[in-house]
Amino acid sequence: MIDLRSDTVTRPSAAMLQAMMTAETGDDVYRDDPTVNALEAEAARLSGKAAALFLPTGTQANLVALMSHCQRGEEYIVGQQAHNYKYEAGGAAVLGSIQPQPILAAADGSLPLDVVAEFIKPDDIHFAPTRLLSLENTHHGKALPAAYLEQAWHFTREHKLALHIDGARIFNAVVAQQTTLENLARYCDTLTICLSKGLGAPVGSLLCGDADYIERARRWRKMTGGGMRQAGVLAAAGLYALQHNVARLQTDHENAAWLGQELQKIGVEVTEQQTNMLFVRVPSDQVNALGQWMKSHDVLMSVGPVTRIVTHLDAERPVLEKVLAYWRAFLAQHRPDAAVNTSTLSASPYAGR
Repeated sequence: MIDLRSDTVTRPSAAMLQAMMTAETGDDVYRDDPTVNALEAEAARLSGKAAALFLPTGTQANLVALMSHCQRGEEYIVGQQAHNYKYEAGGAAVLGSIQPQPILAAADGSLPLDVVAEFIKPDDIHFAPTRLLSLENTHHGKALPAAYLEQAWHFTREHKLALHIDGARIFNAVVAQQTTLENLARYCDTLTICLSKGLGAPVGSLLCGDADYIERARRWRKMTGGGMRQAGVLAAAGLYALQHNVARLQTDHENAAWLGQELQKIGVEVTEQQTNMLFVRVPSDQVNALGQWMKSHDVLMSVGPVTRIVTHLDAERPVLEKVLAYWRAFLAQHRPDAAVNTSTLSASPYAGR
């Protein structure tokens, strides 16, 4: 099966599984797991932060991050399409009693700072106090410009806000901009890193920040059910990913660009390609038929009027060549008058991530 719905679908390689099988373990709630400790130390080193915390999921990492920044009744400013606002079941509001203030992102994925300034609440009993600006890097595949990150950093210092980066795919930004994680992380107070997307681990995310912040986060992790015991078998996968699967992200970016160029040649409308994400426009009378066609050829895609395709380590160039051939054959056989069920034209709502 070829799966292009997301880079979350990757499976551990044989070498990663071997690292997991031979991992030294202990009780991480007691801070006794040497492999977890090594993973957290490596994340802190790479990000230039004082400390890091290993969590089971990206959603929990973002929730813990927000709850460690904001108290009940306080507010964070966030993008309207940001994952930690739109795609995490309202956890910040439901579990943290934290009010989100969403705003529209600019075309490059950044949140315009003049607009952010308009939504910072004054010191007034009628308003939830604004405590945090949350950015996403990458956002729909777009790496936030380094100059913008520096501006956002100084802006938040001026306005006495903390700055958090949802860095689920921040290593895609690192590779695309030919920089280091530390160079990007210097312009935020805290950041999350997902190990189970393009980096290929089966599970896990990291939260990085200063030592006091991570101690608060450790308490919230426990309260939200993220304290794990012999978690070294999972942390070993994350360590392997950081050591072996970062530089190869460039291959994913090149594959996405190649596929976009080849699809354009056969008449597919490509609207955008950024890092490992490709967005194409599918005519409404082809949406259902294309999805069914691809599935019949063992290709999983979240087909909609705007379809996102995500390249990853389990979808290398030979695999994409097959997808291109299937798409070409589909276009050759598709009849414009084929029956279409318009009730299912939209892709999965999770396809945005």
